[in-house]
Amino acid sequence: MNHRPFALRRVSLAVLSLAASAAAPVLAQDQRIEITGSSIKRLADETALPVQVIRREDIDKSGVTTAAELLRNISASAANLADGASITDNTGGQRGFNGANLRGLGVSSTLVLLNGRRLANFASPGDAAGVDLNSIPAGAIQRVEVLKDGASAIYGTDAIGGVINFITRQDYQGLDIGAYASGTREGGAGKRTGTVSGGFGRLDSDRFNIFGVLDVQQLDGMRSTQRKFIQERPLNDTVPYYLSSRPYPANIRLSGTAATRNAQLAAINAAGYRVNGQPYNQRTVNLFAPGCNPPASVFAASIGTQACGYDYMADTEIYPDADKVSFLARGVLQVNADTQLFAELLKARAETTYVLSPNPTTVGGVPFSALNPYLPRPINSTSTVEIRVRATEAGNRSNEVTSDAERVVLGINGSFARDWDYSAALNHAANETTDKYVNGYFLFNEFATGLRSGQINPFGASTAAGKTLIDSLRVNDEARKSKGTTSALDGKVTGSLAQLPGGALGVALGGELRRETQKFTPSALLVSNNIAGDRDGSGTRPAIVATDRERDIISVYAELSAPISQQLELQFALRHDDYEGVGSSTNPKLGLRWQPSKAVVVRASAGTGFRAPSFSELYRPTSFGTSPAFLYDSVYDAFEQYPTVKQANPDLQPEKSKQFSLGIVVEPVRDVSLSVDYWNIEKKDVISDLYEKTILENPTRYAAYITRDPADGFPTILLQKENQGRLKTSGLDLEASWRGVATPVGRFGAS
Repeated sequence: MNHRPFALRRVSLAVLSLAASAAAPVLAQDQRIEITGSSIKRLADETALPVQVIRREDIDKSGVTTAAELLRNISASAANLADGASITDNTGGQRGFNGANLRGLGVSSTLVLLNGRRLANFASPGDAAGVDLNSIPAGAIQRVEVLKDGASAIYGTDAIGGVINFITRQDYQGLDIGAYASGTREGGAGKRTGTVSGGFGRLDSDRFNIFGVLDVQQLDGMRSTQRKFIQERPLNDTVPYYLSSRPYPANIRLSGTAATRNAQLAAINAAGYRVNGQPYNQRTVNLFAPGCNPPASVFAASIGTQACGYDYMADTEIYPDADKVSFLARGVLQVNADTQLFAELLKARAETTYVLSPNPTTVGGVPFSALNPYLPRPINSTSTVEIRVRATEAGNRSNEVTSDAERVVLGINGSFARDWDYSAALNHAANETTDKYVNGYFLFNEFATGLRSGQINPFGASTAAGKTLIDSLRVNDEARKSKGTTSALDGKVTGSLAQLPGGALGVALGGELRRETQKFTPSALLVSNNIAGDRDGSGTRPAIVATDRERDIISVYAELSAPISQQLELQFALRHDDYEGVGSSTNPKLGLRWQPSKAVVVRASAGTGFRAPSFSELYRPTSFGTSPAFLYDSVYDAFEQYPTVKQANPDLQPEKSKQFSLGIVVEPVRDVSLSVDYWNIEKKDVISDLYEKTILENPTRYAAYITRDPADGFPTILLQKENQGRLKTSGLDLEASWRGVATPVGRFGAS
């Protein structure tokens, strides 16, 4: 296929900045801090691990306004489309979700932290389990530390691909007001944002600091009709990959035994219907082919069908309308020279409206007598068929998804003896999502009755009575609600045990008690299995039920940093996690840093990791859908869009991993840095489900995943998460940076 890349062409409309601020002080050259990937404080350039740091000034210069946009500047990030793109999830499971994905290992294998501690995962059940980046206000970020290495030995689960740690501003005073607006040349995807940041109190003199950020965003949707690369794409590129088997006018799927289907074909052909001059001879046909009412519906002759296909890519949404607001506050009290109390509060809400193509609807048991009034020539048959139709008279589907996130942290930092530090905190985070039907959804059973009685025309405009019936069946109500929480008590102590030739033997000991909960509440309408577009049409699959789960996690860890000499340092970490209902895992990690000269640093690491299955993977409610495109089933012997069911698997085991990295950093001249890092990750017991195409192409091997209609063999495909084998990935990270030269208007550099 010939794909054309596209870009959002932005035009900046306004920028306002009233800066009366004192930024966080620059770290002293010899100040030791905690760097993501280690609990032992060290100089920023002493780590043996590949950590990319994005500072506040880098964020300001890049023009990004959200945490999700920020990740697009990270080379190791395989992040999905920003701002909750509509085309990334057409099943409705996790609309409104922006997750981080390092190394392409999946959102569930990338750990996102805020000030070194966890947030609650996005609550809506689906294929990914991770933190919604929409909840983190970009205006609050002082820097982002990206550990591009496995870190289960330090942070536990979810860190196989790496860690992204958003660190907020510290000891900030002043007021900063910013606004941003942008648009696109072809329309859609406009953005307007406003940020107010303020802080007061100096820790060194006032012994306290309070800082807060309010971030407001308004995003305009973008329809496929606004982009030429979709509207002008060659039709052959869409067949069969972007066609639905439920078009308008409707397809007819012949029903019953082979003898009954043959009689139906004979009646259709006897009435004089032909497709390109040839009689019909397939199970799914369209009596208006090859006309098919283009451009929305097209004739899919190139894949050998006698039916029409609905080109939903020409009638879909790329980005949704969204309104987002987030607030973050942090307060610090310097009790004395050795003790500091702190508190953090995060509140965020995102309201996103998704628009999809009209409802694809399948109704069986429709007699020809109900269809004949709307056909050019009546068909003389007393049997019934299945109608596969795009319900355009009900309008485009739209859902309003609301996500509410919050986090509260209360903690203490301090020091004792001469060079020992401690930290402890209580952390409670929650995320709640609500999905509401807004338009295009309707009561299925009543719609089916109207179709079977002849009140609704599946081939064209219905009568006034038919339109009135459709309007009376519309559903505008809450569909589902989910809530997830993470509550944790953590503590650690760090210090030095002895002096080695290269410096102090550093040690860190810590532990965490954590409880995770997940609650899913379907509406009565959803449970009734009577919502067109959100129901089980086969009658063979489990019903949607409410779930309410929780689990406790106990973790302990230790870390050593041993500077063997001035040039060589070894690092070792070990962590044990015990997951209720899942099992336990112990993971070591070894790091090495060798600096043979001031201009060269060699670094290496090796370790193991694990990822506990998420609540969604273990207990997600059943969801119903269809294959994403026309697929061929050799048993049914036809190209079709087949029904699917997604189910959880409570018997899943954790994923396990091995990883190693080796890199070199060279500074050939002052202010110029070059680095090369090789990384290699192998996962086993990978949690995944099979593709629909894979299952249908191997019907004997995967017979357990297929349920067939006993009359004609029409398949329903089961998609269930399982531990499915191994995944290996490796690559090179190349980085070059030049600090540049200072000028009266700023420093010019490159990276």
